[in-house]
Amino acid sequence: MDFSLSDDQRAIQEMAQAFAREELAPHSAKWDEDSHFPVDVMRAAAALGFAGIYVQDDVGGSGLKRLDASIIFEALSYGDVATAAYLTIHNMASWMIDRFGSNDLRGRYLPRLTTMELIASYCLTEPGSGSDAAAMRTTAKKDGDHYVLNGAKAFISGGGVSDVYVVMARTGEPGAKGVSAFVVEKGTPGLSFGANERKMGWKSQPTAQVNFDGVRVHESNRIGGEGEGFRFAMMGLDGGRLNIASCSLGGAAFALDTAKAYMETRNQFGRPLKDFQALQFKLADMATELEAARLMVRNAADALDRRDPGATKLCAMAKRFATDAGFTVANEALQLHGGYGYLQDYPLERVVRDLRVHQILEGTNEIMRVIISREMFRQ
Repeated sequence: MDFSLSDDQRAIQEMAQAFAREELAPHSAKWDEDSHFPVDVMRAAAALGFAGIYVQDDVGGSGLKRLDASIIFEALSYGDVATAAYLTIHNMASWMIDRFGSNDLRGRYLPRLTTMELIASYCLTEPGSGSDAAAMRTTAKKDGDHYVLNGAKAFISGGGVSDVYVVMARTGEPGAKGVSAFVVEKGTPGLSFGANERKMGWKSQPTAQVNFDGVRVHESNRIGGEGEGFRFAMMGLDGGRLNIASCSLGGAAFALDTAKAYMETRNQFGRPLKDFQALQFKLADMATELEAARLMVRNAADALDRRDPGATKLCAMAKRFATDAGFTVANEALQLHGGYGYLQDYPLERVVRDLRVHQILEGTNEIMRVIISREMFRQ
């Protein structure tokens, strides 16, 4: 296996790194402080192809692979974790429409999603069903050529701001086989939103409950067939887990570089921190964990691109390991800064806050262990 990047991948990486350096990093602290959702900057990212990375090119997508997406999201997260993470969600919702939607549905939404003229959210989690997603209670009852949706979705990134919501709702029997997927537009009567959640991190993107009270959706806005939605959602989460793991890599890489630079300039007991062997060892362990995580993520991305039957397990492994490692690296980088790391004048407390949620979303890391063990016994 060749772990080196191709010339095209290096060019994509350099483009994403330049965008992160010029358009994300200079504004990251202010966006966090003001809870500002940088739609204009995300649309600039879309102009580079970052809003439909693995969407087909006939509807404006970039037509790239999951490995390419991982490289892009790692690079973008080096500049701003929260904004890059939102782009992963938009990409996942767009991909579901592209992969499983009708040509009519693809044509109506994807050309505007790939430019981010329309912003997308992904609606699976509910107030009463987080890890047990198949126990969802949001319903979609058939009424002529429409479905009527009732229920609520929780912790929805972009809730209240996004234009398009990819929604999982129950159309049939209890359990996973009774779930279908729909595209719901903002402004549809009966669609409403809760207050913006007050979060520990990811402050530059809105998060709110999405409520459905007799929301009528035409059957042409169903993604795929009835009863297929949960399978689509789980397939989407394989890639989503790699994307959020990649964001952890980028945030952790920034934290590691920041800690290294601090150790070179900060003096204690008459010498720079970099001369203390205990701190050298800590930095070496941080770099090793980060490199191991990167290899796991890229290996899983390659497996997903090849449709390897073991890809789901590898994606869960990579998500669990990379998000745990990413948070640990950032937290240790903060510790190396001492009291300065705890101040908002320095960037590390923001990175630590942003990376913490990666161990929870796209399936908690406890659920990742459930998936891994289940796949092991299945094999």
